[in-house]
Amino acid sequence: MTNAQAGPAGILARLLDYLPATIDRRVRVVAWASLACQLLLVGTGGLVRLTGSGLGCPTWPQCSAGSFVTTPEMGLHGVIEFGNRLLTFVLVIVVIAAFLAVFRMRRVRRDLFWLTFIQGMSIPFQAVLGGISVLAKLNPYVVGSHFIVSMVLVRITATLVYRVYNGPRGDSPATPRWHAAVTRVAAVFVAITVVLGILTTGAGPHAGDANTHRNGFDPKTIEVLHAVPAFAVFALTLVLVAGAFRLGLQHRFVLMLLGVEVAQIIVGLVQANTGLPAFLVGAHLVLAGLLVAAMTAVTHTLENDADLAKPVPEAAVSATA
Repeated sequence: MTNAQAGPAGILARLLDYLPATIDRRVRVVAWASLACQLLLVGTGGLVRLTGSGLGCPTWPQCSAGSFVTTPEMGLHGVIEFGNRLLTFVLVIVVIAAFLAVFRMRRVRRDLFWLTFIQGMSIPFQAVLGGISVLAKLNPYVVGSHFIVSMVLVRITATLVYRVYNGPRGDSPATPRWHAAVTRVAAVFVAITVVLGILTTGAGPHAGDANTHRNGFDPKTIEVLHAVPAFAVFALTLVLVAGAFRLGLQHRFVLMLLGVEVAQIIVGLVQANTGLPAFLVGAHLVLAGLLVAAMTAVTHTLENDADLAKPVPEAAVSATA
């Protein structure tokens, strides 16, 4: 073994050799893990709020004055909030793994590189925003902005999963203009539904802490306003499903979208008529993440058939220098 091979450069080169050079099972696993982690964080964030544990750790970045971890005096609320904070470290591991999984393909699959890079950069941003939420005593608008960022990250990681399986974005349309237009309008209504859902939650009883103020909207009125774009999305999705079958277009993802919407509507109606039980509100939050992920996949099917039909690309190994 030469000195060059034994030196830091040689060690780094050997380590890089272990990284994927093509889209393989390792890349697919970490892509799915990235999406799963974002959805899990939505669910655990909801658990914190729905159990009244939003101020279980009353300060940030410490959990309490003089301690970064929960203490027995903080009880179950402290355990739940601190547990949610610990998930950030799980996310860090998954994001690093995703970044390394596509690093050698960074020149031929720049899309995957930047999707993992943006996800990594979001971690400190989300951590600080979560800290601001605590320091602002769970102000509903700050908490709501935290959820919006989570939905953006769900879209980014859903895109990562889609691109891993279907290749880079095409440059020619795969659907008629009217079908693409309906899809984009539906995506806009999904965004509106999410925002109004945040305002609905901010007006409701699940504030995360008994002393947290609400946003001041009338809960019944905002519930109705939230339902309007939700049913608009449902109607537009029915049009997309009918069009996909009639035109022979890819229909797997639009059927998935329809299934999520049906579940979301059922849960929404039941929770609204049963006093907003916490477990149904939590399910509604997770379904919102799944709705965004499914809508993301549907919007990507607007791209050319060549990218959608071809197998997972065997990308050439990029230079490691």
